[in-house]
Amino acid sequence: MLESAGVRAGDEVVVPAYGNAEVARAVVQLGAVPVFADVDADSYCLDPAAVADVVSSRTAAVVAIHRFGRRADAGWIREVGQRHGLLVLVEDEPGAQPDGAERRRALATYLDGRLSGVGTPAPAAGHTYEQYVVRVPGNGRPDRDAFARALRAKGVACKVPVQAPAYRMPGLRRDVFLPHTERAVDETLALPLQMDVSRRELQKMVSACNALGGLLQPAF
Repeated sequence: MLESAGVRAGDEVVVPAYGNAEVARAVVQLGAVPVFADVDADSYCLDPAAVADVVSSRTAAVVAIHRFGRRADAGWIREVGQRHGLLVLVEDEPGAQPDGAERRRALATYLDGRLSGVGTPAPAAGHTYEQYVVRVPGNGRPDRDAFARALRAKGVACKVPVQAPAYRMPGLRRDVFLPHTERAVDETLALPLQMDVSRRELQKMVSACNALGGLLQPAF
């Protein structure tokens, strides 16, 4: 899509720093230069203000990705693009599941009302909860990883959704530090939200999260 839209070698393309490193790699394959922008702390999608901060005279395009079923702020990002004459692409996350959104919303609502040991996802219109991503309180990655191990020991199949910022991955390394991206990488955990999950399994997950989260103190 970038190539067909006229992005050429040497152009800069603004891409998310949190997740979807394949987007940045696609830019590199064109001979263009990925420029990483920070995310919004609630949505984990590109922050329009962060995009505006990294735009230069060499910037040709912006690629925004909807994250975990939460929509990117396409209106503001496109406004930034129009202001600077940029191509703006807004894409679904690979593997997004169009079916079952109402069921996932119902499950998310149940968890939102009962989880107290972790930070629940910020509510947003149209959120389809492709993943139910929480924040673990405490001292960042060490506490998050210990929390995840303890949950798995209790039979809760949680996973870390993004292992590292894209700008720390091989072939993409840049000397940048984006605070919201760093914190999201260190604190987030995706809880299982399968369509066929039982109420008993949800209750077990809630009890485990609340008990473990009660042992940790927020780092702010």
